[in-house]
Amino acid sequence: MKAVVDMDTCIGCGLCEATCPEVFLMGAEGKAVVIIETIPAAAEASAKQAAEECPVEAITIE
Repeated sequence: MKAVVDMDTCIGCGLCEATCPEVFLMGAEGKAVVIIETIPAAAEASAKQAAEECPVEAITIE
């Protein structure tokens, strides 16, 4: 699994980083960035939760 953030849609609320810091980080532009290529098994549930809870649906889990 991997996570993708749509930078044009992201509003930089920080919810994803708070939910799954193993995968997401707020970048220098104030928007979420994915910090690892493949989501570790232990973080899959929280990464999915971050995608589901994103208020603007900017995160896709593939």
